[in-house]
Amino acid sequence: MDERKTLLVVDDEPANLQVLKNILASDYRLLFARDGSRALALASTEKPDLILLDIMMPGLSGYEVIEQLSAAADTKHIPVIFVTALSDTKDEAQGFELGAVDFITKPVSPSVVRARVKNHLSLVKIDELKSTRLSVVQKLSRATEYKDNETGHHVIRMSHYAHAIALAAGFSPAWSETLLHAAPMHDIGKIGIPDQILQKKGALSSEEWQVMQRHTLIGAEILGNDSSELMQMAKNIAVYHHEKWDGTGYPYGLQAEEIPIEARITAIADVFDALTSQRPYKPAWSIEDAADYIREQSGTHFDPALVDAFHRCQSALIDLKNKWPE
Repeated sequence: MDERKTLLVVDDEPANLQVLKNILASDYRLLFARDGSRALALASTEKPDLILLDIMMPGLSGYEVIEQLSAAADTKHIPVIFVTALSDTKDEAQGFELGAVDFITKPVSPSVVRARVKNHLSLVKIDELKSTRLSVVQKLSRATEYKDNETGHHVIRMSHYAHAIALAAGFSPAWSETLLHAAPMHDIGKIGIPDQILQKKGALSSEEWQVMQRHTLIGAEILGNDSSELMQMAKNIAVYHHEKWDGTGYPYGLQAEEIPIEARITAIADVFDALTSQRPYKPAWSIEDAADYIREQSGTHFDPALVDAFHRCQSALIDLKNKWPE
């Protein structure tokens, strides 16, 4: 079985196809097309890892081909490098606007072609790894739902609440996006809590409460010491989201900024959703009553600066709650 990456090379001139074949054939499995229609058919059936695409061709131009590739669900993810005699900056700008990842000008340099292809295939691999890691995180989060009384929508809502609060507090979109994907792991440690405690209808005894509190430490054990930012953030949230600003939380009784910021944000999002959701042991609170409670807990349970951010984005939180109802 040929495990090499597959490249689709598209050009109406056989001589140009031969040049690229000579450069790339030793390292990649190559497919060839001499017109746009054939290129679209091969892209759909063969799912190449990358496409090298000429612009000036009879019939469909390269610009029209990439537009159709981008519009189709099964080909929109395939990176496209334009290989063309066009060298005007307007042509490059149009290509990038249409979704091309790179632009190589003819006559091509073998070393440039090899480097650009290798670099973009590396980026595809990185994206695949990120996607796989995120998928694992989401599946682990769902596993918790089968143990707990809380609904799947709780996990969705509270993670989006955390994202909105982070943005309102001034964190970057990229960091806030990582938080969005890490927050669902907050209660992963509940997988290790006995069902008779986790699903108990009445109040927990002091001994049972001590066992319940261990879900934070179990979460740390499950998530381990992964080097990725996402998993490090998820671990911090799992361990510290029950710590309180005044030091009365658990498991370590941390105070104020000793508590990781991602856990402080998640704590507000988690409590807000718990308060405004119906549970077997309580009715749902109104948005106003829940918001008042969080304001009252500023400086004791919650970080005062984050409580302010919570109130600044309250309309966004209401929209999110309506988007994912019970």
